[in-house]
Amino acid sequence: MRSHIIDTITTSPAHAETRASNLWAAVLTTIAFGDAVGVAISFALAYTLRFWLGWDIFREGYIHPTFYTALTGVLVCCWVGIFALYGLYTPHNLFGGTQEYVRIFNSSTLGALLVVVVTFLVPNFVIARAWLLMAWVFTLLITTLWRFSARRLIYAMRRAGHLSERVVVLGANAEGIAVAQQFCATPSSGITIIGFVDDNLSPGSEVMPGIPVLGPISSFQAIIQQHTADVVIIADTSIVRDRLSTIYGAMETLHQIDVRLSPGLFDLLTIGVQVREQGSVPLLALNKTRITGPHAVGKAMIDRVGALVGLIVLSPLFLAVALLIWREDRGPVIYRRRVMGTGNRSFDAFKFRTMRLDSDVLLSSDQYRELHESGKLKADPRITRIGRFLRHASIDELPQLVNIIFGQMSLVGPRMLTKEELTHFGRWQHSLLSVRPGLTGLWQISGRSNLGYEDRVRLDLQYIRNHSIWLDLYIIYRTIPAVIAGRGAY
Repeated sequence: MRSHIIDTITTSPAHAETRASNLWAAVLTTIAFGDAVGVAISFALAYTLRFWLGWDIFREGYIHPTFYTALTGVLVCCWVGIFALYGLYTPHNLFGGTQEYVRIFNSSTLGALLVVVVTFLVPNFVIARAWLLMAWVFTLLITTLWRFSARRLIYAMRRAGHLSERVVVLGANAEGIAVAQQFCATPSSGITIIGFVDDNLSPGSEVMPGIPVLGPISSFQAIIQQHTADVVIIADTSIVRDRLSTIYGAMETLHQIDVRLSPGLFDLLTIGVQVREQGSVPLLALNKTRITGPHAVGKAMIDRVGALVGLIVLSPLFLAVALLIWREDRGPVIYRRRVMGTGNRSFDAFKFRTMRLDSDVLLSSDQYRELHESGKLKADPRITRIGRFLRHASIDELPQLVNIIFGQMSLVGPRMLTKEELTHFGRWQHSLLSVRPGLTGLWQISGRSNLGYEDRVRLDLQYIRNHSIWLDLYIIYRTIPAVIAGRGAY
Protein backbone atom coordinates (compact mmCIF):
# COMPACT_ATOMS: atom_id res chain seq x y z
CA MET A 1 0.00 0.00 0.00
CA ARG A 2 2.78 2.39 0.97
CA SER A 3 4.65 1.52 -2.24
CA HIS A 4 1.54 2.31 -4.28
CA ILE A 5 1.17 5.70 -2.58
CA ILE A 6 4.82 6.51 -3.22
CA ASP A 7 4.47 5.55 -6.91
CA THR A 8 1.33 7.68 -7.20
CA ILE A 9 3.05 10.68 -5.67
CA THR A 10 6.13 10.18 -7.84
CA THR A 11 4.18 10.01 -11.06
CA SER A 12 1.60 12.69 -10.18
CA PRO A 13 1.29 15.63 -12.60
CA ALA A 14 2.40 18.10 -9.95
CA HIS A 15 5.53 16.07 -9.20
CA ALA A 16 6.30 15.66 -12.91
CA GLU A 17 5.89 19.41 -13.41
CA THR A 18 8.22 20.09 -10.49
CA ARG A 19 10.85 17.73 -11.92
CA ALA A 20 10.60 19.45 -15.31
CA SER A 21 10.98 22.88 -13.66
CA ASN A 22 14.00 21.70 -11.70
CA LEU A 23 15.56 20.26 -14.86
CA TRP A 24 15.03 23.51 -16.73
CA ALA A 25 16.53 25.44 -13.83
CA ALA A 26 19.58 23.17 -13.87
CA VAL A 27 19.95 23.54 -17.64
CA LEU A 28 19.68 27.34 -17.58
CA THR A 29 22.09 27.56 -14.63
CA THR A 30 24.58 25.40 -16.53
CA ILE A 31 24.24 27.57 -19.61
CA ALA A 32 24.73 30.76 -17.57
CA PHE A 33 27.80 29.25 -15.91
CA GLY A 34 29.15 28.25 -19.34
CA ASP A 35 28.58 31.79 -20.60
CA ALA A 36 30.44 33.23 -17.63
CA VAL A 37 33.37 30.87 -18.18
CA GLY A 38 33.38 31.65 -21.90
CA VAL A 39 33.42 35.42 -21.29
CA ALA A 40 36.19 35.06 -18.69
CA ILE A 41 38.28 32.97 -21.10
CA SER A 42 37.70 35.56 -23.84
CA PHE A 43 38.99 38.44 -21.72
CA ALA A 44 41.92 36.34 -20.45
CA LEU A 45 42.86 35.30 -23.98
CA ALA A 46 42.63 38.91 -25.15
CA TYR A 47 44.89 39.97 -22.25
CA THR A 48 47.43 37.30 -23.17
CA LEU A 49 47.56 38.34 -26.82
CA ARG A 50 47.64 42.07 -26.04
CA PHE A 51 50.25 42.18 -23.27
CA TRP A 52 52.20 38.93 -23.27
CA LEU A 53 52.54 38.59 -27.04
CA GLY A 54 52.55 42.30 -27.75
CA TRP A 55 49.52 42.61 -30.03
CA ASP A 56 49.34 46.38 -29.43
CA ILE A 57 47.01 47.29 -32.28
CA PHE A 58 46.41 50.84 -31.00
CA ARG A 59 49.66 51.21 -28.98
CA GLU A 60 47.74 52.24 -25.87
CA GLY A 61 47.28 50.80 -22.38
CA TYR A 62 49.59 49.37 -19.79
CA ILE A 63 49.95 45.93 -18.26
CA HIS A 64 48.24 45.88 -14.84
CA PRO A 65 47.43 42.25 -13.96
CA THR A 66 45.54 43.10 -10.76
CA PHE A 67 43.49 45.84 -12.43
CA TYR A 68 42.54 43.69 -15.44
CA THR A 69 41.74 40.70 -13.24
CA ALA A 70 39.31 42.75 -11.17
CA LEU A 71 37.87 44.39 -14.27
CA THR A 72 37.35 40.99 -15.92
CA GLY A 73 35.40 39.80 -12.87
CA VAL A 74 33.11 42.84 -13.06
CA LEU A 75 32.65 42.54 -16.82
CA VAL A 76 31.81 38.83 -16.63
CA CYS A 77 28.94 39.66 -14.25
CA CYS A 78 27.85 42.54 -16.50
CA TRP A 79 27.96 40.33 -19.60
CA VAL A 80 25.82 37.62 -18.00
CA GLY A 81 23.38 40.31 -16.84
CA ILE A 82 23.14 41.74 -20.36
CA PHE A 83 22.61 38.23 -21.72
CA ALA A 84 19.70 37.89 -19.29
CA LEU A 85 18.23 41.24 -20.39
CA TYR A 86 18.36 40.03 -24.00
CA GLY A 87 16.39 36.92 -23.09
CA LEU A 88 19.27 34.49 -23.45
CA TYR A 89 18.09 32.57 -20.39
CA THR A 90 14.45 32.43 -21.43
CA PRO A 91 13.58 28.93 -22.74
CA HIS A 92 11.36 30.23 -25.54
CA ASN A 93 14.31 32.15 -27.03
CA LEU A 94 16.72 29.22 -26.96
CA PHE A 95 17.54 26.05 -28.86
CA GLY A 96 15.86 26.85 -32.17
CA GLY A 97 16.66 29.03 -35.18
CA THR A 98 19.42 31.62 -35.36
CA GLN A 99 17.87 34.29 -33.12
CA GLU A 100 19.82 32.97 -30.15
CA TYR A 101 23.09 33.76 -31.93
CA VAL A 102 21.79 37.17 -33.02
CA ARG A 103 21.01 37.96 -29.37
CA ILE A 104 24.56 36.93 -28.40
CA PHE A 105 25.98 39.34 -30.99
CA ASN A 106 23.73 42.23 -29.90
CA SER A 107 24.31 41.74 -26.18
CA SER A 108 28.10 41.35 -26.53
CA THR A 109 28.26 44.44 -28.73
CA LEU A 110 26.22 46.41 -26.20
CA GLY A 111 28.56 45.29 -23.40
CA ALA A 112 31.63 46.44 -25.34
CA LEU A 113 29.98 49.79 -26.20
CA LEU A 114 29.11 50.39 -22.54
CA VAL A 115 32.77 49.88 -21.61
CA VAL A 116 33.75 52.43 -24.27
CA VAL A 117 31.20 54.91 -22.90
CA VAL A 118 32.64 54.51 -19.40
CA THR A 119 36.15 55.27 -20.66
CA PHE A 120 34.83 58.59 -22.05
CA LEU A 121 32.88 59.50 -18.91
CA VAL A 122 35.65 58.54 -16.46
CA PRO A 123 38.98 60.04 -17.63
CA ASN A 124 41.06 58.01 -15.17
CA PHE A 125 39.56 54.76 -16.43
CA VAL A 126 42.09 53.79 -19.10
CA ILE A 127 42.12 50.40 -20.79
CA ALA A 128 43.84 48.98 -23.85
CA ARG A 129 41.46 49.32 -26.75
CA ALA A 130 43.05 46.34 -28.52
CA TRP A 131 42.28 44.25 -25.42
CA LEU A 132 38.62 45.25 -25.51
CA LEU A 133 38.34 44.70 -29.25
CA MET A 134 39.88 41.24 -29.11
CA ALA A 135 37.81 40.38 -26.04
CA TRP A 136 34.64 41.30 -27.95
CA VAL A 137 35.63 39.08 -30.88
CA PHE A 138 36.57 36.15 -28.64
CA THR A 139 33.36 36.55 -26.65
CA LEU A 140 31.31 36.21 -29.81
CA LEU A 141 33.25 33.17 -30.98
CA ILE A 142 33.50 31.28 -27.69
CA THR A 143 29.97 31.91 -26.39
CA THR A 144 28.49 31.07 -29.78
CA LEU A 145 30.49 27.85 -29.89
CA TRP A 146 29.38 27.04 -26.33
CA ARG A 147 25.73 27.70 -27.16
CA PHE A 148 26.02 25.60 -30.31
CA SER A 149 27.45 22.69 -28.28
CA ALA A 150 24.80 23.11 -25.56
CA ARG A 151 22.11 23.03 -28.22
CA ARG A 152 23.36 19.63 -29.40
CA LEU A 153 23.04 18.35 -25.82
CA ILE A 154 19.53 19.79 -25.47
CA TYR A 155 18.48 18.13 -28.72
CA ALA A 156 19.72 14.79 -27.40
CA MET A 157 17.79 15.29 -24.16
CA ARG A 158 14.65 16.15 -26.10
CA ARG A 159 14.99 13.03 -28.23
CA ALA A 160 15.17 11.10 -24.96
CA GLY A 161 11.88 12.67 -23.84
CA HIS A 162 13.19 15.43 -21.55
CA LEU A 163 12.66 19.22 -21.73
CA SER A 164 9.65 18.78 -24.00
CA GLU A 165 6.41 20.75 -23.93
CA ARG A 166 3.19 18.75 -23.77
CA VAL A 167 1.00 20.03 -26.59
CA VAL A 168 -2.70 19.66 -27.36
CA VAL A 169 -3.76 20.44 -30.92
CA LEU A 170 -7.15 22.13 -31.17
CA GLY A 171 -8.69 20.78 -34.36
CA ALA A 172 -8.02 17.45 -36.05
CA ASN A 173 -8.39 18.95 -39.51
CA ALA A 174 -5.83 18.56 -42.28
CA GLU A 175 -3.80 21.52 -41.02
CA GLY A 176 -3.73 20.24 -37.43
CA ILE A 177 -2.55 16.84 -38.64
CA ALA A 178 0.14 18.47 -40.81
CA VAL A 179 1.45 20.47 -37.84
CA ALA A 180 1.48 17.37 -35.63
CA GLN A 181 3.29 15.33 -38.26
CA GLN A 182 5.94 18.02 -38.57
CA PHE A 183 6.63 17.99 -34.83
CA CYS A 184 6.59 14.19 -34.61
CA ALA A 185 9.17 14.08 -37.42
CA THR A 186 11.49 16.45 -35.50
CA PRO A 187 11.73 15.27 -31.87
CA SER A 188 14.56 17.74 -31.25
CA SER A 189 11.99 20.56 -31.48
CA GLY A 190 10.94 19.86 -27.90
CA ILE A 191 7.26 19.34 -28.72
CA THR A 192 5.34 16.25 -27.60
CA ILE A 193 1.88 15.99 -29.16
CA ILE A 194 -0.36 14.32 -26.56
CA GLY A 195 -3.58 14.48 -28.56
CA PHE A 196 -6.25 16.39 -30.44
CA VAL A 197 -9.41 18.13 -29.32
CA ASP A 198 -12.14 17.85 -31.92
CA ASP A 199 -15.94 17.56 -32.18
CA ASN A 200 -16.04 15.55 -35.40
CA LEU A 201 -14.16 12.46 -34.18
CA SER A 202 -15.00 10.20 -31.26
CA PRO A 203 -12.76 10.30 -28.17
CA GLY A 204 -10.05 7.66 -28.25
CA SER A 205 -9.88 7.36 -32.03
CA GLU A 206 -6.30 7.72 -33.30
CA VAL A 207 -5.77 10.55 -35.76
CA MET A 208 -2.12 9.55 -35.99
CA PRO A 209 -0.36 6.45 -34.64
CA GLY A 210 -0.28 6.80 -30.85
CA ILE A 211 -1.95 10.25 -30.88
CA PRO A 212 -5.67 10.05 -30.09
CA VAL A 213 -8.59 12.43 -29.93
CA LEU A 214 -8.78 13.39 -26.24
CA GLY A 215 -12.33 14.61 -26.36
CA PRO A 216 -14.74 17.23 -27.73
CA ILE A 217 -14.51 21.00 -27.36
CA SER A 218 -17.01 20.95 -24.52
CA SER A 219 -14.43 19.06 -22.39
CA PHE A 220 -11.56 21.41 -23.27
CA GLN A 221 -10.90 22.70 -19.76
CA ALA A 222 -10.97 19.22 -18.21
CA ILE A 223 -8.69 17.84 -20.96
CA ILE A 224 -6.05 20.52 -20.40
CA GLN A 225 -6.07 19.94 -16.63
CA GLN A 226 -6.17 16.14 -16.84
CA HIS A 227 -3.28 15.86 -19.29
CA THR A 228 -1.27 18.78 -17.78
CA ALA A 229 -0.79 20.38 -21.19
CA ASP A 230 1.80 23.16 -21.47
CA VAL A 231 0.77 24.48 -24.88
CA VAL A 232 -2.34 24.59 -27.04
CA ILE A 233 -1.85 24.90 -30.80
CA ILE A 234 -5.01 26.18 -32.45
CA ALA A 235 -5.21 24.66 -35.91
CA ASP A 236 -8.90 25.38 -36.54
CA THR A 237 -9.58 29.03 -35.72
CA SER A 238 -13.30 28.62 -36.38
CA ILE A 239 -13.50 26.46 -33.26
CA VAL A 240 -12.38 29.36 -31.09
CA ARG A 241 -14.74 31.79 -32.77
CA ASP A 242 -17.85 29.59 -32.89
CA ARG A 243 -17.54 27.13 -30.01
CA LEU A 244 -14.77 27.74 -27.49
CA SER A 245 -15.84 31.24 -26.49
CA THR A 246 -19.25 29.91 -25.37
CA ILE A 247 -17.88 27.16 -23.09
CA TYR A 248 -17.57 28.07 -19.43
CA GLY A 249 -13.96 28.23 -18.25
CA ALA A 250 -12.43 27.57 -21.67
CA MET A 251 -11.16 31.07 -22.34
CA GLU A 252 -9.78 31.33 -18.79
CA THR A 253 -7.88 28.10 -19.43
CA LEU A 254 -6.38 29.58 -22.61
CA HIS A 255 -5.10 32.53 -20.56
CA GLN A 256 -3.37 30.18 -18.12
CA ILE A 257 -1.26 28.27 -20.65
CA ASP A 258 0.83 29.05 -23.71
CA VAL A 259 -1.33 29.45 -26.82
CA ARG A 260 0.05 29.33 -30.35
CA LEU A 261 -1.88 29.83 -33.54
CA SER A 262 -1.38 27.76 -36.63
CA PRO A 263 -2.13 29.95 -39.67
CA GLY A 264 -5.43 29.40 -41.38
CA LEU A 265 -3.79 28.80 -44.76
CA PHE A 266 -1.44 25.92 -45.53
CA ASP A 267 0.90 28.13 -47.50
CA LEU A 268 1.38 30.42 -44.52
CA LEU A 269 3.25 27.59 -42.85
CA THR A 270 6.09 27.90 -45.31
CA ILE A 271 5.98 31.41 -46.76
CA GLY A 272 6.30 33.29 -43.46
CA VAL A 273 4.62 36.50 -42.34
CA GLN A 274 5.43 39.93 -40.95
CA VAL A 275 3.24 42.00 -38.67
CA ARG A 276 2.67 45.47 -40.11
CA GLU A 277 0.60 48.21 -38.53
CA GLN A 278 -1.37 50.38 -40.91
CA GLY A 279 -3.92 52.91 -39.70
CA SER A 280 -3.46 51.54 -36.15
CA VAL A 281 -4.60 48.13 -37.41
CA PRO A 282 -2.09 45.24 -37.11
CA LEU A 283 -2.07 43.18 -40.29
CA LEU A 284 -0.21 40.05 -41.34
CA ALA A 285 1.80 40.59 -44.53
CA LEU A 286 2.98 37.57 -46.50
CA ASN A 287 6.62 37.32 -47.58
CA LYS A 288 6.90 36.50 -51.26
CA THR A 289 9.75 34.13 -50.41
CA ARG A 290 10.43 32.20 -47.22
CA ILE A 291 14.09 33.19 -46.90
CA THR A 292 14.45 36.97 -46.52
CA GLY A 293 16.73 39.63 -45.06
CA PRO A 294 20.18 38.66 -43.71
CA HIS A 295 19.38 34.96 -44.24
CA ALA A 296 18.89 35.56 -47.96
CA VAL A 297 22.12 37.58 -48.23
CA GLY A 298 24.12 34.98 -46.31
CA LYS A 299 22.65 32.13 -48.34
CA ALA A 300 23.41 33.94 -51.63
CA MET A 301 27.04 34.51 -50.58
CA ILE A 302 27.51 30.87 -49.58
CA ASP A 303 25.91 29.73 -52.85
CA ARG A 304 27.95 31.90 -55.20
CA VAL A 305 31.29 31.50 -53.43
CA GLY A 306 30.78 27.76 -52.91
CA ALA A 307 29.72 27.19 -56.52
CA LEU A 308 32.65 29.20 -57.90
CA VAL A 309 35.18 27.35 -55.74
CA GLY A 310 33.54 24.04 -56.67
CA LEU A 311 33.77 24.75 -60.40
CA ILE A 312 37.45 25.68 -60.14
CA VAL A 313 38.41 22.68 -57.99
CA LEU A 314 36.34 20.17 -59.97
CA SER A 315 37.26 21.41 -63.46
CA PRO A 316 39.73 18.51 -64.10
CA LEU A 317 37.02 16.02 -63.08
CA PHE A 318 34.51 17.73 -65.38
CA LEU A 319 36.91 17.42 -68.30
CA ALA A 320 37.55 13.72 -67.64
CA VAL A 321 33.82 12.93 -67.30
CA ALA A 322 33.03 14.85 -70.50
CA LEU A 323 35.60 12.83 -72.43
CA LEU A 324 34.24 9.52 -71.08
CA ILE A 325 30.65 10.39 -71.99
CA TRP A 326 31.58 11.50 -75.51
CA ARG A 327 33.78 8.46 -76.04
CA GLU A 328 30.99 6.00 -75.17
CA ASP A 329 28.50 7.03 -77.88
CA ARG A 330 29.78 10.30 -79.39
CA GLY A 331 26.67 12.06 -78.06
CA PRO A 332 26.25 15.40 -76.28
CA VAL A 333 27.89 15.67 -72.87
CA ILE A 334 25.36 17.95 -71.14
CA TYR A 335 21.66 17.20 -70.75
CA ARG A 336 19.27 20.09 -70.14
CA ARG A 337 16.32 19.27 -67.89
CA ARG A 338 13.50 21.81 -67.87
CA VAL A 339 12.52 22.37 -64.22
CA MET A 340 10.59 24.89 -62.15
CA GLY A 341 12.27 27.61 -60.12
CA THR A 342 11.11 30.32 -57.75
CA GLY A 343 8.12 32.39 -58.78
CA ASN A 344 6.89 29.58 -61.06
CA ARG A 345 9.63 30.42 -63.58
CA SER A 346 11.19 27.52 -65.48
CA PHE A 347 14.86 27.10 -66.41
CA ASP A 348 17.24 24.48 -67.81
CA ALA A 349 19.06 22.54 -65.11
CA PHE A 350 22.38 21.19 -66.40
CA LYS A 351 23.39 17.56 -65.88
CA PHE A 352 25.96 15.21 -67.33
CA ARG A 353 24.08 12.99 -69.76
CA THR A 354 23.64 9.52 -68.25
CA MET A 355 21.12 7.97 -70.68
CA ARG A 356 21.41 6.47 -74.14
CA LEU A 357 20.66 8.60 -77.16
CA ASP A 358 17.64 6.42 -77.98
CA SER A 359 16.19 6.53 -74.43
CA ASP A 360 12.94 8.12 -75.64
CA VAL A 361 12.38 5.26 -78.07
CA LEU A 362 13.00 2.70 -75.35
CA LEU A 363 10.63 4.48 -72.99
CA SER A 364 7.75 4.47 -75.48
CA SER A 365 8.06 0.76 -76.24
CA ASP A 366 5.74 -1.80 -74.64
CA GLN A 367 8.71 -3.65 -73.17
CA TYR A 368 9.50 -0.73 -70.89
CA ARG A 369 5.96 0.47 -70.14
CA GLU A 370 6.45 -0.46 -66.49
CA LEU A 371 9.48 1.80 -66.42
CA HIS A 372 7.37 4.60 -67.87
CA GLU A 373 4.73 4.17 -65.16
CA SER A 374 7.10 3.94 -62.19
CA GLY A 375 9.26 6.83 -63.35
CA LYS A 376 12.54 5.41 -62.09
CA LEU A 377 13.90 1.90 -61.63
CA LYS A 378 17.10 0.65 -60.05
CA ALA A 379 17.91 -1.29 -63.22
CA ASP A 380 16.94 1.32 -65.79
CA PRO A 381 18.06 -0.01 -69.21
CA ARG A 382 18.23 3.50 -70.62
CA ILE A 383 21.25 4.40 -68.48
CA THR A 384 24.70 4.07 -70.04
CA ARG A 385 27.61 2.36 -68.33
CA ILE A 386 29.36 5.60 -67.48
CA GLY A 387 25.98 7.09 -66.60
CA ARG A 388 25.35 4.44 -63.96
CA PHE A 389 28.67 5.27 -62.31
CA LEU A 390 27.98 9.01 -62.47
CA ARG A 391 24.60 8.56 -60.78
CA HIS A 392 25.91 6.26 -58.09
CA ALA A 393 28.72 8.69 -57.31
CA SER A 394 26.33 11.70 -57.56
CA ILE A 395 28.58 13.32 -60.14
CA ASP A 396 25.91 13.71 -62.83
CA GLU A 397 24.33 16.79 -61.19
CA LEU A 398 27.57 18.69 -60.49
CA PRO A 399 27.16 20.88 -63.62
CA GLN A 400 24.29 22.51 -61.73
CA LEU A 401 26.98 24.57 -60.03
CA VAL A 402 26.61 26.74 -63.14
CA ASN A 403 22.88 27.13 -62.38
CA ILE A 404 23.86 28.27 -58.89
CA ILE A 405 26.19 30.90 -60.35
CA PHE A 406 23.27 32.10 -62.51
CA GLY A 407 21.08 32.41 -59.39
CA GLN A 408 18.62 29.76 -60.57
CA MET A 409 19.52 27.19 -57.91
CA SER A 410 21.08 26.99 -54.46
CA LEU A 411 23.66 24.68 -52.93
CA VAL A 412 20.99 23.54 -50.45
CA GLY A 413 17.26 23.50 -51.07
CA PRO A 414 14.26 21.39 -52.08
CA ARG A 415 14.57 18.78 -54.83
CA MET A 416 14.04 20.36 -58.23
CA LEU A 417 10.77 19.49 -59.95
CA THR A 418 9.46 19.47 -63.49
CA LYS A 419 6.13 21.06 -64.29
CA GLU A 420 4.59 17.60 -64.61
CA GLU A 421 5.93 16.49 -61.21
CA LEU A 422 4.27 19.44 -59.47
CA THR A 423 0.90 17.70 -59.89
CA HIS A 424 2.00 15.17 -57.24
CA PHE A 425 2.37 17.91 -54.62
CA GLY A 426 -1.16 19.32 -54.63
CA ARG A 427 -1.67 22.27 -52.32
CA TRP A 428 2.06 22.41 -51.50
CA GLN A 429 3.09 23.50 -55.01
CA HIS A 430 3.28 27.19 -54.17
CA SER A 431 5.34 26.57 -51.03
CA LEU A 432 7.88 24.42 -52.86
CA LEU A 433 8.36 27.16 -55.45
CA SER A 434 9.03 29.82 -52.80
CA VAL A 435 12.67 28.63 -52.41
CA ARG A 436 15.29 27.93 -55.08
CA PRO A 437 15.83 24.20 -55.68
CA GLY A 438 19.06 22.82 -54.29
CA LEU A 439 21.98 20.76 -55.50
CA THR A 440 21.61 18.93 -52.19
CA GLY A 441 19.09 18.95 -49.37
CA LEU A 442 17.41 16.92 -46.66
CA TRP A 443 16.29 14.45 -49.35
CA GLN A 444 19.95 13.90 -50.31
CA ILE A 445 20.98 12.88 -46.80
CA SER A 446 17.79 10.90 -46.10
CA GLY A 447 17.64 8.30 -48.86
CA ARG A 448 17.42 10.13 -52.21
CA SER A 449 15.73 7.91 -54.79
CA ASN A 450 14.50 5.49 -52.13
CA LEU A 451 12.05 8.15 -50.99
CA GLY A 452 8.48 8.39 -52.25
CA TYR A 453 6.71 11.62 -53.12
CA GLU A 454 5.12 11.85 -49.66
CA ASP A 455 8.49 11.67 -47.92
CA ARG A 456 10.00 14.14 -50.37
CA VAL A 457 7.23 16.64 -49.65
CA ARG A 458 7.69 16.22 -45.90
CA LEU A 459 11.46 16.75 -46.08
CA ASP A 460 11.25 19.68 -48.48
CA LEU A 461 8.64 21.46 -46.35
CA GLN A 462 10.64 20.70 -43.23
CA TYR A 463 13.64 22.43 -44.80
CA ILE A 464 11.60 25.43 -46.00
CA ARG A 465 9.99 25.98 -42.61
CA ASN A 466 13.19 25.59 -40.59
CA HIS A 467 15.77 27.15 -42.88
CA SER A 468 18.87 28.71 -41.36
CA ILE A 469 22.48 29.14 -42.41
CA TRP A 470 23.38 26.52 -39.78
CA LEU A 471 20.96 24.04 -41.32
CA ASP A 472 22.52 24.63 -44.75
CA LEU A 473 26.02 24.02 -43.38
CA TYR A 474 24.82 20.90 -41.55
CA ILE A 475 23.27 19.48 -44.74
CA ILE A 476 26.41 20.21 -46.75
CA TYR A 477 28.45 18.45 -44.04
CA ARG A 478 26.13 15.41 -44.04
CA THR A 479 26.01 15.25 -47.86
CA ILE A 480 29.63 14.12 -48.13
CA PRO A 481 29.25 10.77 -46.28
CA ALA A 482 25.84 10.22 -47.92
CA VAL A 483 27.39 10.56 -51.38
CA ILE A 484 30.33 8.32 -50.48
CA ALA A 485 27.98 5.63 -49.16
CA GLY A 486 25.82 5.89 -52.27
CA ARG A 487 22.56 5.36 -50.37
CA GLY A 488 19.53 5.65 -52.64
CA ALA A 489 21.62 6.62 -55.68
CA TYR A 490 20.48 4.99 -58.90
